[in-house]
Amino acid sequence: MSLFNRILASVGIGSAKVDTLLERNRYAPGEQVSGVVKIQGGQVQQQVDAIHLKLMTQYTKESNDSKHQVNYELVRFQVSSAFTLQPNELRELPFTIVLPPHTPLTIGRAPVWLKTELDIANAVDPSDNDLIEIAPKVEQSIVIDALNRLGFRLRKAECEYAPRLGGAVPFVQEFEFVPTTYFRGDLDELEVIFYPKEQEMEILVQIDRRAKGLGGWLAEAMDMDETFVRFSLPNDEWKRLGPDGASNHLSNMIRRYI
Repeated sequence: MSLFNRILASVGIGSAKVDTLLERNRYAPGEQVSGVVKIQGGQVQQQVDAIHLKLMTQYTKESNDSKHQVNYELVRFQVSSAFTLQPNELRELPFTIVLPPHTPLTIGRAPVWLKTELDIANAVDPSDNDLIEIAPKVEQSIVIDALNRLGFRLRKAECEYAPRLGGAVPFVQEFEFVPTTYFRGDLDELEVIFYPKEQEMEILVQIDRRAKGLGGWLAEAMDMDETFVRFSLPNDEWKRLGPDGASNHLSNMIRRYI
């Protein structure tokens, strides 16, 4: 084992490589993810202190009148403790993790990926990034379907910095809907934020009324045309309502504020 090979490995040349394979690439928040981490040894023996899986996403933050993207670690899992990786050795480490309920949906500009990292002292840590698709939970699908039935079209979905609203994370994922039929003359838009939990789902709805007449324009200028409504229902109740019942519930709520 030459000194030259050790130096190369310390800068990532001829060192270990890692590749993570998932059972599938589409999940919902709260679901279990299974896969295997494959590690291929390099030209020299290396001490691996740990292997971590990081669930990553990205949100938009505004500062100094400009917006930039921030990578954020939602949760970290340890796949393996310390071990010695021999030259050219192939190791396969199966794992099972659970996605947190607040994992963003990969709708619009909201990527989610698993980052695998080998912690190797005094070396460039090998890593692997795997994009995963996060689909709505049943309760989220019911609300989205209900809004579609009320003539709302999803215009934008984006994770934005909002520490006071985010709860467990410093951002929220906003779903911006525009009315196309029933509420077209009454609303400019409807913004929805989901707060899914194990037994219930809470939603925050921002109702943005359309300006009408001089009073409406003044209200809009002072942000008095916006109303925030926050409520939650048990998951079983969302399922009992279904899209039809949820659309009636949401329609009645919206009409109370327009």
